[in-house]
Amino acid sequence: MHDELIAQAQAWLTEDPDPDTRTELARLLDAQDHTELAARFSGTLQFGTAGLRGELGAGPMRMNRSVVIRAAAGLAAYLKKQGHDNGLVVIGYDARHKSHDFAMDTAAVMTGAGLRAAVLPRPLPTPVLAFAIRHLGAVAGVEVTASHNPPRDNGYKVYLGDGSQIVPPADADIAAEIAAVASLTTVPRPTHGWDTLDDSVLDAYLTRTDAVLSKDSPRTARTVYTAMHGVGKDVLLAAFARAGFPPPALVTEQADPDPDFPTVAFPNPEEPGAMDLAFAKARETTPDLIIANDPDADRCAVAVQDGTDWRMLRGDEVGALLAAHLVHRGATGTFAESIVSSSLLGRIAEKAGLPHVETLTGFKWIARAEGLRYGYEEALGYCVDPDGVRDKDGITAALLITELASRLKSEGRTLLDLLDDLAVEHGLHATDQLSVRVEDLSLIAAAMHRLREQPPTELAGLPITRTDDLTQGTESLPPTDGLRYTLDGARVIVRPSGTEPKLKCYLEVVIPVASHTDLPTARAKATTLLESIKRDLSAAAGI
Repeated sequence: MHDELIAQAQAWLTEDPDPDTRTELARLLDAQDHTELAARFSGTLQFGTAGLRGELGAGPMRMNRSVVIRAAAGLAAYLKKQGHDNGLVVIGYDARHKSHDFAMDTAAVMTGAGLRAAVLPRPLPTPVLAFAIRHLGAVAGVEVTASHNPPRDNGYKVYLGDGSQIVPPADADIAAEIAAVASLTTVPRPTHGWDTLDDSVLDAYLTRTDAVLSKDSPRTARTVYTAMHGVGKDVLLAAFARAGFPPPALVTEQADPDPDFPTVAFPNPEEPGAMDLAFAKARETTPDLIIANDPDADRCAVAVQDGTDWRMLRGDEVGALLAAHLVHRGATGTFAESIVSSSLLGRIAEKAGLPHVETLTGFKWIARAEGLRYGYEEALGYCVDPDGVRDKDGITAALLITELASRLKSEGRTLLDLLDDLAVEHGLHATDQLSVRVEDLSLIAAAMHRLREQPPTELAGLPITRTDDLTQGTESLPPTDGLRYTLDGARVIVRPSGTEPKLKCYLEVVIPVASHTDLPTARAKATTLLESIKRDLSAAAGI
Protein backbone atom coordinates (compact mmCIF):
# COMPACT_ATOMS: atom_id res chain seq x y z
CA MET A 1 0.00 0.00 0.00
CA HIS A 2 2.77 2.40 0.99
CA ASP A 3 4.79 1.46 -2.10
CA GLU A 4 1.86 2.30 -4.38
CA LEU A 5 1.36 5.64 -2.61
CA ILE A 6 5.06 6.52 -2.93
CA ALA A 7 5.03 5.59 -6.64
CA GLN A 8 1.96 7.77 -7.24
CA ALA A 9 3.55 10.73 -5.45
CA GLN A 10 6.85 10.32 -7.33
CA ALA A 11 5.05 10.18 -10.68
CA TRP A 12 3.16 13.36 -9.76
CA LEU A 13 6.39 15.03 -8.66
CA THR A 14 8.10 14.46 -12.02
CA GLU A 15 5.28 16.32 -13.84
CA ASP A 16 4.60 19.12 -11.33
CA PRO A 17 5.41 22.49 -13.00
CA ASP A 18 5.34 24.48 -9.75
CA PRO A 19 8.59 24.70 -7.70
CA ASP A 20 6.57 25.46 -4.51
CA THR A 21 4.46 22.31 -4.61
CA ARG A 22 7.41 20.24 -5.88
CA THR A 23 9.41 21.27 -2.80
CA GLU A 24 6.43 20.51 -0.56
CA LEU A 25 5.87 17.05 -2.06
CA ALA A 26 9.60 16.19 -2.02
CA ARG A 27 9.66 17.06 1.68
CA LEU A 28 6.71 14.72 2.39
CA LEU A 29 8.40 11.94 0.43
CA ASP A 30 11.71 12.44 2.24
CA ALA A 31 9.91 12.34 5.59
CA GLN A 32 7.90 9.29 4.46
CA ASP A 33 4.79 11.06 5.81
CA HIS A 34 2.34 8.39 4.67
CA THR A 35 -0.63 9.96 6.45
CA GLU A 36 -0.25 13.29 4.67
CA LEU A 37 0.57 11.63 1.34
CA ALA A 38 -2.54 9.46 1.64
CA ALA A 39 -4.67 12.57 2.28
CA ARG A 40 -3.35 14.14 -0.93
CA PHE A 41 -3.44 11.04 -3.14
CA SER A 42 -6.64 9.33 -1.93
CA GLY A 43 -8.48 10.43 -5.09
CA THR A 44 -8.86 13.61 -7.11
CA LEU A 45 -10.68 16.89 -6.46
CA GLN A 46 -14.06 16.40 -8.08
CA PHE A 47 -15.07 18.83 -10.80
CA GLY A 48 -18.76 19.71 -10.33
CA THR A 49 -21.23 22.55 -10.87
CA ALA A 50 -19.14 24.77 -8.58
CA GLY A 51 -16.10 23.86 -10.72
CA LEU A 52 -13.20 23.04 -8.40
CA ARG A 53 -12.55 24.25 -4.89
CA GLY A 54 -10.09 23.02 -2.30
CA GLU A 55 -7.07 23.62 -0.13
CA LEU A 56 -3.83 24.72 -1.82
CA GLY A 57 -1.05 22.15 -1.83
CA ALA A 58 0.60 19.34 -3.80
CA GLY A 59 -1.29 16.30 -5.07
CA PRO A 60 -4.56 15.53 -6.88
CA MET A 61 -6.72 16.20 -3.78
CA ARG A 62 -5.44 19.79 -3.50
CA MET A 63 -5.64 22.94 -5.62
CA ASN A 64 -2.39 23.40 -7.53
CA ARG A 65 -1.06 24.14 -11.01
CA SER A 66 -1.09 20.47 -12.06
CA VAL A 67 -4.78 20.13 -11.15
CA VAL A 68 -5.64 23.45 -12.84
CA ILE A 69 -3.77 22.56 -16.06
CA ARG A 70 -5.72 19.27 -16.24
CA ALA A 71 -8.99 21.13 -15.59
CA ALA A 72 -8.21 23.67 -18.30
CA ALA A 73 -7.27 20.92 -20.77
CA GLY A 74 -10.55 19.11 -20.02
CA LEU A 75 -12.54 22.32 -20.49
CA ALA A 76 -10.75 23.04 -23.78
CA ALA A 77 -11.48 19.51 -25.06
CA TYR A 78 -15.15 19.88 -24.05
CA LEU A 79 -15.48 23.25 -25.82
CA LYS A 80 -13.96 21.84 -29.02
CA LYS A 81 -16.36 18.89 -28.95
CA GLN A 82 -19.17 21.46 -28.67
CA GLY A 83 -17.95 22.95 -31.96
CA HIS A 84 -16.15 25.99 -30.51
CA ASP A 85 -12.84 25.35 -32.31
CA ASN A 86 -11.72 28.97 -32.46
CA GLY A 87 -13.87 30.26 -29.60
CA LEU A 88 -12.80 32.90 -27.10
CA VAL A 89 -12.32 31.94 -23.43
CA VAL A 90 -12.09 34.90 -21.05
CA ILE A 91 -10.26 34.40 -17.74
CA GLY A 92 -10.52 36.38 -14.51
CA TYR A 93 -8.88 35.90 -11.12
CA ASP A 94 -8.95 37.24 -7.57
CA ALA A 95 -6.04 38.15 -5.26
CA ARG A 96 -5.68 34.81 -3.47
CA HIS A 97 -2.47 32.83 -3.31
CA LYS A 98 -1.73 31.27 -6.74
CA SER A 99 -4.76 32.86 -8.48
CA HIS A 100 -2.61 34.68 -11.03
CA ASP A 101 -0.58 31.51 -11.76
CA PHE A 102 -3.76 29.48 -12.29
CA ALA A 103 -5.14 32.15 -14.64
CA MET A 104 -1.94 32.20 -16.70
CA ASP A 105 -1.85 28.39 -16.90
CA THR A 106 -5.45 28.41 -18.14
CA ALA A 107 -4.64 31.00 -20.82
CA ALA A 108 -1.65 28.90 -21.97
CA VAL A 109 -3.68 25.69 -22.16
CA MET A 110 -6.54 27.33 -24.09
CA THR A 111 -4.06 28.87 -26.55
CA GLY A 112 -2.24 25.54 -26.93
CA ALA A 113 -5.56 23.82 -27.69
CA GLY A 114 -6.26 26.25 -30.55
CA LEU A 115 -8.82 28.35 -28.71
CA ARG A 116 -8.44 32.11 -28.19
CA ALA A 117 -7.82 33.30 -24.64
CA ALA A 118 -8.12 36.73 -23.02
CA VAL A 119 -7.17 37.48 -19.41
CA LEU A 120 -8.57 40.36 -17.35
CA PRO A 121 -5.88 42.97 -16.62
CA ARG A 122 -5.58 42.41 -12.84
CA PRO A 123 -7.49 40.88 -9.91
CA LEU A 124 -11.11 42.06 -10.35
CA PRO A 125 -14.54 41.15 -8.96
CA THR A 126 -16.12 37.94 -10.28
CA PRO A 127 -19.10 39.91 -11.73
CA VAL A 128 -16.70 41.71 -14.09
CA LEU A 129 -15.69 38.31 -15.51
CA ALA A 130 -19.35 37.21 -15.78
CA PHE A 131 -20.08 40.49 -17.61
CA ALA A 132 -17.03 40.13 -19.90
CA ILE A 133 -18.20 36.73 -21.23
CA ARG A 134 -21.35 38.16 -22.79
CA HIS A 135 -19.79 41.53 -23.61
CA LEU A 136 -16.96 39.92 -25.62
CA GLY A 137 -19.03 37.09 -27.09
CA ALA A 138 -16.90 34.42 -25.43
CA VAL A 139 -17.80 30.71 -25.57
CA ALA A 140 -16.74 30.23 -21.95
CA GLY A 141 -15.22 31.99 -18.97
CA VAL A 142 -13.10 30.91 -16.03
CA GLU A 143 -12.84 32.75 -12.71
CA VAL A 144 -10.04 31.69 -10.37
CA THR A 145 -11.47 32.34 -6.90
CA ALA A 146 -12.47 30.62 -3.69
CA SER A 147 -14.89 33.46 -2.92
CA HIS A 148 -15.29 33.62 0.89
CA ASN A 149 -13.51 30.36 1.77
CA PRO A 150 -10.56 30.33 4.23
CA PRO A 151 -7.16 31.75 3.12
CA ARG A 152 -5.64 28.33 2.42
CA ASP A 153 -8.26 27.57 -0.29
CA ASN A 154 -8.57 28.41 -3.95
CA GLY A 155 -11.05 27.49 -6.66
CA TYR A 156 -11.87 27.37 -10.34
CA LYS A 157 -15.32 28.49 -11.47
CA VAL A 158 -16.48 27.79 -15.05
CA TYR A 159 -19.09 29.71 -17.04
CA LEU A 160 -20.41 28.94 -20.50
CA GLY A 161 -21.15 31.45 -23.26
CA ASP A 162 -24.51 32.51 -21.83
CA GLY A 163 -22.59 34.06 -18.92
CA SER A 164 -24.03 31.60 -16.39
CA GLN A 165 -22.14 29.02 -14.35
CA ILE A 166 -22.24 25.44 -15.62
CA VAL A 167 -25.06 23.05 -14.73
CA PRO A 168 -25.49 19.33 -15.50
CA PRO A 169 -24.74 17.67 -17.82
CA ALA A 170 -21.90 20.08 -18.77
CA ASP A 171 -20.14 19.48 -15.44
CA ALA A 172 -20.02 15.69 -15.91
CA ASP A 173 -18.97 16.07 -19.56
CA ILE A 174 -16.10 18.40 -18.59
CA ALA A 175 -15.13 16.09 -15.69
CA ALA A 176 -14.91 13.17 -18.14
CA GLU A 177 -12.57 15.18 -20.39
CA ILE A 178 -10.41 16.11 -17.36
CA ALA A 179 -10.18 12.43 -16.37
CA ALA A 180 -9.05 11.61 -19.91
CA VAL A 181 -5.92 13.80 -19.59
CA ALA A 182 -3.35 11.03 -19.15
CA SER A 183 -0.28 13.15 -18.50
CA LEU A 184 0.61 16.83 -18.31
CA THR A 185 3.26 16.19 -20.95
CA THR A 186 0.40 15.78 -23.48
CA VAL A 187 -0.96 19.28 -22.76
CA PRO A 188 0.63 21.98 -24.96
CA ARG A 189 1.34 25.18 -23.00
CA PRO A 190 2.84 27.94 -25.14
CA THR A 191 4.42 30.91 -23.37
CA HIS A 192 2.47 33.54 -25.33
CA GLY A 193 -0.37 33.96 -27.82
CA TRP A 194 -3.22 35.08 -25.55
CA ASP A 195 -4.49 38.62 -24.97
CA THR A 196 -4.29 40.58 -21.75
CA LEU A 197 -7.32 42.85 -21.78
CA ASP A 198 -7.11 46.56 -21.04
CA ASP A 199 -9.59 48.54 -18.91
CA SER A 200 -12.19 48.85 -21.69
CA VAL A 201 -14.10 45.80 -20.40
CA LEU A 202 -14.12 47.24 -16.88
CA ASP A 203 -15.26 50.60 -18.26
CA ALA A 204 -18.11 48.88 -20.13
CA TYR A 205 -19.10 47.09 -16.91
CA LEU A 206 -19.08 50.38 -14.97
CA THR A 207 -21.20 52.03 -17.68
CA ARG A 208 -23.79 49.29 -17.12
CA THR A 209 -23.76 49.81 -13.34
CA ASP A 210 -25.10 53.34 -13.95
CA ALA A 211 -28.15 51.84 -15.66
CA VAL A 212 -29.13 49.91 -12.52
CA LEU A 213 -30.34 53.14 -10.89
CA SER A 214 -33.37 55.32 -11.65
CA LYS A 215 -32.47 58.48 -13.53
CA ASP A 216 -33.58 61.07 -10.99
CA SER A 217 -33.37 59.08 -7.75
CA PRO A 218 -31.92 60.68 -4.60
CA ARG A 219 -28.26 59.74 -3.99
CA THR A 220 -27.79 60.96 -0.41
CA ALA A 221 -27.31 57.83 1.71
CA ARG A 222 -23.95 57.68 3.47
CA THR A 223 -22.18 54.34 3.72
CA VAL A 224 -19.35 52.54 5.47
CA TYR A 225 -17.75 49.99 3.16
CA THR A 226 -15.53 46.95 3.70
CA ALA A 227 -13.97 44.88 0.93
CA MET A 228 -13.13 42.09 3.42
CA HIS A 229 -9.48 42.02 2.17
CA GLY A 230 -10.78 41.23 -1.33
CA VAL A 231 -10.87 42.83 -4.76
CA GLY A 232 -14.06 44.91 -4.53
CA LYS A 233 -12.87 48.31 -3.32
CA ASP A 234 -11.68 50.07 -6.49
CA VAL A 235 -14.61 48.92 -8.62
CA LEU A 236 -17.20 49.75 -5.96
CA LEU A 237 -15.71 53.20 -5.31
CA ALA A 238 -15.70 53.90 -9.06
CA ALA A 239 -19.34 52.80 -9.36
CA PHE A 240 -20.41 54.92 -6.37
CA ALA A 241 -18.54 57.96 -7.72
CA ARG A 242 -20.16 57.61 -11.15
CA ALA A 243 -23.58 57.31 -9.49
CA GLY A 244 -23.03 60.46 -7.44
CA PHE A 245 -23.32 58.85 -4.00
CA PRO A 246 -21.23 60.28 -1.14
CA PRO A 247 -17.84 58.47 -1.07
CA PRO A 248 -18.09 55.48 1.29
CA ALA A 249 -16.06 55.61 4.52
CA LEU A 250 -13.64 52.71 4.15
CA VAL A 251 -12.77 50.09 6.74
CA THR A 252 -9.09 50.71 6.01
CA GLU A 253 -7.81 47.56 7.75
CA GLN A 254 -9.79 45.45 5.23
CA ALA A 255 -9.76 47.76 2.19
CA ASP A 256 -6.92 46.30 0.11
CA PRO A 257 -6.46 42.76 -1.21
CA ASP A 258 -4.62 40.46 1.19
CA PRO A 259 -4.67 36.71 0.53
CA ASP A 260 -4.03 35.97 4.21
CA PHE A 261 -7.22 37.79 5.38
CA PRO A 262 -5.47 38.81 8.61
CA THR A 263 -8.40 40.45 10.45
CA VAL A 264 -11.01 37.69 10.06
CA ALA A 265 -11.29 33.98 10.86
CA PHE A 266 -13.38 33.47 7.70
CA PRO A 267 -13.58 36.25 5.07
CA ASN A 268 -17.37 35.96 4.86
CA PRO A 269 -19.61 38.79 6.13
CA GLU A 270 -22.00 36.17 7.54
CA GLU A 271 -19.37 34.66 9.86
CA PRO A 272 -19.18 35.82 13.50
CA GLY A 273 -16.70 38.67 13.97
CA ALA A 274 -16.16 39.39 10.27
CA MET A 275 -18.13 42.66 10.46
CA ASP A 276 -16.72 43.90 13.79
CA LEU A 277 -14.36 46.45 12.21
CA ALA A 278 -17.18 47.75 9.99
CA PHE A 279 -19.44 48.17 13.02
CA ALA A 280 -16.66 50.05 14.83
CA LYS A 281 -16.26 52.38 11.82
CA ALA A 282 -20.02 52.97 11.73
CA ARG A 283 -20.09 53.92 15.41
CA GLU A 284 -17.45 56.57 14.59
CA THR A 285 -19.05 57.92 11.41
CA THR A 286 -22.84 57.31 11.87
CA PRO A 287 -23.65 56.40 8.23
CA ASP A 288 -27.09 55.36 6.95
CA LEU A 289 -25.94 51.82 6.22
CA ILE A 290 -22.91 49.52 6.06
CA ILE A 291 -22.05 47.71 2.83
CA ALA A 292 -19.70 44.70 2.75
CA ASN A 293 -18.55 42.60 -0.18
CA ASP A 294 -17.05 39.16 0.15
CA PRO A 295 -13.49 38.80 -1.24
CA ASP A 296 -14.48 38.32 -4.90
CA ALA A 297 -17.29 40.91 -4.57
CA ASP A 298 -20.10 38.81 -5.98
CA ARG A 299 -21.94 38.93 -2.65
CA CYS A 300 -23.23 42.01 -0.85
CA ALA A 301 -23.94 42.28 2.87
CA VAL A 302 -25.89 45.15 4.43
CA ALA A 303 -25.97 46.29 8.05
CA VAL A 304 -28.17 48.96 9.62
CA GLN A 305 -28.52 50.75 12.92
CA ASP A 306 -31.12 48.98 15.03
CA GLY A 307 -31.73 50.79 18.29
CA THR A 308 -28.41 51.86 19.77
CA ASP A 309 -26.20 49.46 17.80
CA TRP A 310 -25.67 47.93 14.37
CA ARG A 311 -26.85 44.61 13.01
CA MET A 312 -26.46 42.67 9.79
CA LEU A 313 -29.59 42.27 7.74
CA ARG A 314 -30.23 38.68 6.74
CA GLY A 315 -29.85 37.87 3.04
CA ASP A 316 -33.60 37.27 2.92
CA GLU A 317 -34.28 40.74 4.33
CA VAL A 318 -32.07 42.41 1.70
CA GLY A 319 -33.65 40.18 -0.96
CA ALA A 320 -37.13 41.40 -0.01
CA LEU A 321 -36.03 45.05 0.21
CA LEU A 322 -34.48 45.00 -3.28
CA ALA A 323 -37.58 43.27 -4.67
CA ALA A 324 -39.90 45.85 -3.10
CA HIS A 325 -37.71 48.65 -4.46
CA LEU A 326 -37.79 47.21 -8.00
CA VAL A 327 -41.59 46.78 -7.81
CA HIS A 328 -41.89 50.40 -6.62
CA ARG A 329 -39.86 51.43 -9.68
CA GLY A 330 -42.20 49.52 -12.01
CA ALA A 331 -39.93 46.58 -12.88
CA THR A 332 -41.42 43.81 -15.01
CA GLY A 333 -40.22 40.25 -15.61
CA THR A 334 -39.62 37.16 -13.51
CA PHE A 335 -38.54 37.35 -9.87
CA ALA A 336 -36.53 34.21 -9.06
CA GLU A 337 -34.97 32.75 -5.93
CA SER A 338 -33.51 29.50 -4.65
CA ILE A 339 -35.77 27.11 -2.75
CA VAL A 340 -33.86 27.83 0.48
CA SER A 341 -34.65 31.55 0.32
CA SER A 342 -37.66 33.26 1.91
CA SER A 343 -41.16 32.70 0.52
CA LEU A 344 -41.72 36.45 1.03
CA LEU A 345 -40.38 37.09 -2.50
CA GLY A 346 -43.28 35.04 -3.89
CA ARG A 347 -45.78 37.15 -1.93
CA ILE A 348 -44.23 40.41 -3.18
CA ALA A 349 -44.20 39.18 -6.80
CA GLU A 350 -47.76 37.85 -6.60
CA LYS A 351 -49.14 41.14 -5.27
CA ALA A 352 -47.32 43.00 -8.07
CA GLY A 353 -48.67 40.55 -10.68
CA LEU A 354 -45.18 39.36 -11.61
CA PRO A 355 -44.02 35.79 -12.39
CA HIS A 356 -42.15 34.09 -9.53
CA VAL A 357 -39.88 31.06 -9.87
CA GLU A 358 -38.10 28.88 -7.30
CA THR A 359 -34.93 27.08 -8.41
CA LEU A 360 -32.31 24.81 -6.88
CA THR A 361 -29.67 26.49 -4.74
CA GLY A 362 -27.04 28.49 -6.57
CA PHE A 363 -26.95 31.22 -9.16
CA LYS A 364 -26.21 28.68 -11.88
CA TRP A 365 -29.93 27.83 -11.55
CA ILE A 366 -31.39 31.23 -10.64
CA ALA A 367 -29.70 32.88 -13.65
CA ARG A 368 -31.47 30.45 -15.99
CA ALA A 369 -35.01 31.45 -14.93
CA GLU A 370 -37.01 32.41 -18.01
CA GLY A 371 -37.54 36.15 -18.41
CA LEU A 372 -35.41 36.90 -15.35
CA ARG A 373 -35.60 40.47 -14.06
CA TYR A 374 -34.38 39.93 -10.49
CA GLY A 375 -32.92 36.97 -8.68
CA TYR A 376 -31.57 36.43 -5.18
CA GLU A 377 -30.49 33.76 -2.73
CA GLU A 378 -30.29 34.01 1.04
CA ALA A 379 -26.47 33.63 1.03
CA LEU A 380 -26.13 37.37 0.20
CA GLY A 381 -26.31 36.91 -3.58
CA TYR A 382 -28.37 39.32 -5.73
CA CYS A 383 -28.73 39.65 -9.51
CA VAL A 384 -30.24 43.07 -10.24
CA ASP A 385 -29.05 43.48 -13.86
CA PRO A 386 -29.45 40.07 -15.52
CA ASP A 387 -28.93 41.46 -19.03
CA GLY A 388 -25.45 42.65 -17.98
CA VAL A 389 -24.34 40.07 -15.40
CA ARG A 390 -26.10 36.70 -15.42
CA ASP A 391 -24.82 35.92 -11.93
CA LYS A 392 -24.82 37.44 -8.48
CA ASP A 393 -23.17 40.86 -8.38
CA GLY A 394 -22.16 42.54 -5.11
CA ILE A 395 -21.36 45.86 -6.80
CA THR A 396 -24.70 46.55 -8.52
CA ALA A 397 -26.59 45.18 -5.49
CA ALA A 398 -24.70 47.70 -3.30
CA LEU A 399 -25.72 50.53 -5.64
CA LEU A 400 -29.38 49.50 -5.62
CA ILE A 401 -29.68 49.11 -1.84
CA THR A 402 -27.97 52.49 -1.38
CA GLU A 403 -30.45 54.05 -3.83
CA LEU A 404 -33.30 52.54 -1.80
CA ALA A 405 -31.79 53.84 1.47
CA SER A 406 -31.50 57.29 -0.17
CA ARG A 407 -35.14 57.26 -1.28
CA LEU A 408 -36.32 56.24 2.18
CA LYS A 409 -34.04 58.84 3.78
CA SER A 410 -35.71 61.55 1.68
CA GLU A 411 -39.03 60.37 3.19
CA GLY A 412 -37.60 60.39 6.73
CA ARG A 413 -37.63 56.58 6.80
CA THR A 414 -35.14 53.70 6.96
CA LEU A 415 -34.68 50.21 5.56
CA LEU A 416 -36.08 48.81 8.83
CA ASP A 417 -39.26 50.87 8.38
CA LEU A 418 -39.78 49.30 4.95
CA LEU A 419 -39.19 45.81 6.39
CA ASP A 420 -41.91 46.55 8.98
CA ASP A 421 -44.29 47.60 6.20
CA LEU A 422 -43.60 44.38 4.28
CA ALA A 423 -44.26 42.29 7.42
CA VAL A 424 -47.63 43.98 7.98
CA GLU A 425 -48.56 43.64 4.31
CA HIS A 426 -47.47 40.02 3.74
CA GLY A 427 -46.95 38.51 7.23
CA LEU A 428 -43.69 38.41 9.18
CA HIS A 429 -41.36 36.03 7.32
CA ALA A 430 -38.58 35.22 9.78
CA THR A 431 -35.70 33.06 8.60
CA ASP A 432 -32.71 31.46 10.28
CA GLN A 433 -30.10 28.84 9.55
CA LEU A 434 -28.63 25.90 11.38
CA SER A 435 -25.22 25.34 9.81
CA VAL A 436 -22.83 22.63 11.01
CA ARG A 437 -19.22 22.64 9.77
CA VAL A 438 -17.52 19.21 9.91
CA GLU A 439 -14.00 17.87 9.50
CA ASP A 440 -15.35 14.44 8.53
CA LEU A 441 -17.70 14.58 5.52
CA SER A 442 -19.23 11.21 6.42
CA LEU A 443 -21.03 12.93 9.30
CA ILE A 444 -23.11 14.90 6.77
CA ALA A 445 -24.08 11.75 4.86
CA ALA A 446 -24.95 10.07 8.18
CA ALA A 447 -27.22 12.97 9.21
CA MET A 448 -29.06 12.90 5.85
CA HIS A 449 -29.42 9.10 6.13
CA ARG A 450 -30.82 9.40 9.66
CA LEU A 451 -33.41 11.99 8.59
CA ARG A 452 -34.52 9.75 5.70
CA GLU A 453 -34.69 6.56 7.78
CA GLN A 454 -36.33 8.12 10.85
CA PRO A 455 -38.15 11.20 9.53
CA PRO A 456 -39.43 13.66 12.15
CA THR A 457 -43.21 14.04 12.34
CA GLU A 458 -43.17 17.44 14.06
CA LEU A 459 -40.76 20.26 14.87
CA ALA A 460 -41.33 22.81 17.66
CA GLY A 461 -44.75 21.22 18.23
CA LEU A 462 -45.80 22.02 14.64
CA PRO A 463 -46.92 18.95 12.67
CA ILE A 464 -45.01 18.26 9.44
CA THR A 465 -47.74 18.26 6.80
CA ARG A 466 -45.52 17.28 3.89
CA THR A 467 -42.02 15.89 3.32
CA ASP A 468 -40.27 16.16 -0.06
CA ASP A 469 -37.12 14.14 -0.70
CA LEU A 470 -35.51 16.36 -3.32
CA THR A 471 -33.32 13.51 -4.64
CA GLN A 472 -36.48 12.49 -6.53
CA GLY A 473 -36.81 15.92 -8.17
CA THR A 474 -40.18 17.68 -8.52
CA GLU A 475 -42.25 19.00 -11.43
CA SER A 476 -40.20 22.20 -11.44
CA LEU A 477 -36.87 21.09 -9.89
CA PRO A 478 -34.18 18.67 -11.06
CA PRO A 479 -33.00 16.11 -8.46
CA THR A 480 -30.66 17.30 -5.69
CA ASP A 481 -29.57 15.96 -2.32
CA GLY A 482 -31.99 17.65 0.06
CA LEU A 483 -35.09 17.30 2.23
CA ARG A 484 -37.94 19.82 2.44
CA TYR A 485 -40.42 19.82 5.30
CA THR A 486 -43.63 21.82 5.09
CA LEU A 487 -45.13 22.62 8.50
CA ASP A 488 -48.18 24.57 9.59
CA GLY A 489 -46.80 28.13 9.27
CA ALA A 490 -43.17 27.08 8.74
CA ARG A 491 -40.77 25.49 6.27
CA VAL A 492 -37.44 23.66 6.71
CA ILE A 493 -34.92 22.56 4.07
CA VAL A 494 -31.87 20.43 4.88
CA ARG A 495 -29.02 20.00 2.39
CA PRO A 496 -25.25 19.43 2.26
CA SER A 497 -23.38 22.56 1.12
CA GLY A 498 -22.08 22.42 -2.44
CA THR A 499 -18.92 24.42 -1.71
CA GLU A 500 -17.98 23.87 1.94
CA PRO A 501 -17.86 20.92 4.41
CA LYS A 502 -21.18 21.95 6.00
CA LEU A 503 -24.65 20.60 6.57
CA LYS A 504 -27.06 23.48 6.10
CA CYS A 505 -30.62 23.71 7.42
CA TYR A 506 -32.77 26.64 6.30
CA LEU A 507 -35.71 27.58 8.50
CA GLU A 508 -38.61 29.93 7.90
CA VAL A 509 -41.66 30.76 9.98
CA VAL A 510 -44.51 33.00 8.84
CA ILE A 511 -46.53 34.89 11.45
CA PRO A 512 -49.60 36.90 10.37
CA VAL A 513 -49.41 40.54 11.53
CA ALA A 514 -52.51 42.74 11.78
CA SER A 515 -50.79 46.09 12.36
CA HIS A 516 -47.45 47.72 13.15
CA THR A 517 -48.21 47.59 16.89
CA ASP A 518 -48.31 43.75 16.70
CA LEU A 519 -44.79 43.47 15.26
CA PRO A 520 -42.82 43.15 18.55
CA THR A 521 -45.05 40.26 19.71
CA ALA A 522 -44.83 38.57 16.30
CA ARG A 523 -41.02 38.89 16.27
CA ALA A 524 -40.72 37.41 19.77
CA LYS A 525 -42.96 34.51 18.75
CA ALA A 526 -40.93 33.92 15.56
CA THR A 527 -37.62 33.90 17.48
CA THR A 528 -38.96 31.33 19.98
CA LEU A 529 -40.31 29.12 17.20
CA LEU A 530 -37.08 29.24 15.17
CA GLU A 531 -35.02 28.29 18.25
CA SER A 532 -37.34 25.36 18.98
CA ILE A 533 -37.21 24.14 15.37
CA LYS A 534 -33.40 24.33 15.44
CA ARG A 535 -33.24 22.32 18.65
CA ASP A 536 -35.65 19.62 17.44
CA LEU A 537 -33.99 19.39 14.02
CA SER A 538 -30.54 19.00 15.61
CA ALA A 539 -31.85 16.11 17.67
CA ALA A 540 -33.56 14.47 14.67
CA ALA A 541 -30.42 14.72 12.52
CA GLY A 542 -28.07 13.73 15.35
CA ILE A 543 -25.83 16.77 14.85
